[in-house]
Amino acid sequence: MHCPFCRATDTRVVDSRVSEDGGSIRRRRTCAGCERRFTTVEQMLLSVVKRSGATEPFTREKAVAGVRKACKGRPVSEDDLARLGQEVEDTLRGSGCPEIAAHEVGLAILGPLRRLDEVAYLRFASVYRAFDSADDFVKEIGELRADGLAAAGAPVPAGTG
Repeated sequence: MHCPFCRATDTRVVDSRVSEDGGSIRRRRTCAGCERRFTTVEQMLLSVVKRSGATEPFTREKAVAGVRKACKGRPVSEDDLARLGQEVEDTLRGSGCPEIAAHEVGLAILGPLRRLDEVAYLRFASVYRAFDSADDFVKEIGELRADGLAAAGAPVPAGTG
């Protein structure tokens, strides 16, 4: 590690602390050359593996951008989207894998989006799962209704699941 003040390479760690979410480590360092202190933050790099095999760093904003399109015209705030993005990132980082398939990012988005707004969920799912017909929508709506009734403790009507 180079000292940001004098560029010396002889630095040592004085203190290390793991962040609350466990995704990064904060280190206090001191330079043997100029004796100044500085802080570094080490963060686990999370990469997305695309269908082509290419990899790119995961960015929460890119994941939220697709969701934002599905939420257009819906009563979903930027704070809601930020929380969804954080939940998706936490889920992906929690897997412990440094590389995540792009498909897994989409799956990580579906659950939180479904809880946030069912219409936006249907919009996103229709693109993500490549719905081909109205029957795909009917099936997904039936599953939403069945899950909603089951969560409310009501019996699920025949033919809706």
